[in-house]
Amino acid sequence: MNADTIDIFFWLILAIVAITIGVVGYLLGKQNSTPAVDHTPLLKRLEIENAKLRSDLEVCKKRHTSAEIPKHKSVSISPTSTLSFDAKAAKVALGKKVKKDDLKIVEGIGPKIQGLFHNFDIKTWKALSETSANKCQEVLNSGGKRYRIHDPASWPMQAKMAHEGHWEQLAEWQEKHRAGKF
Repeated sequence: MNADTIDIFFWLILAIVAITIGVVGYLLGKQNSTPAVDHTPLLKRLEIENAKLRSDLEVCKKRHTSAEIPKHKSVSISPTSTLSFDAKAAKVALGKKVKKDDLKIVEGIGPKIQGLFHNFDIKTWKALSETSANKCQEVLNSGGKRYRIHDPASWPMQAKMAHEGHWEQLAEWQEKHRAGKF
């Protein structure tokens, strides 16, 4: 073997080693790369769970404050006392006519589901706002399989906004969560 043959042989081996290392490096790099993960379903589930927890917290707070009223004091609480209902403000914010204590104003509640709530003597926004998400699910379950697909986690919160007259806040929330889609 002469010097030229050795020189070509050296460069050939060097090229083969370089190509092999390049291919192996590419394959290892491709194997270790992680695809982009879509967290939208997880975020949706967590927002729903958060809404359930908030509504349950509100119910607990109301029970706690009502239990704190001292028994030796005479406190008169009228069951009929409610916040004043402003139909004009509701119509301006929601873009439709609103009747007082119409549960259908809550995103996800239609006439049949409203009837289920009425069967459980939940007929006002205030009553719905004080109902836990679990109780709402119990009401839905009473209607059969076709109602179990609904998620009532946010219904007490929406009812509270309606009861307290926070129409712009309710409209904004409903627009963001239209038909349960984020």
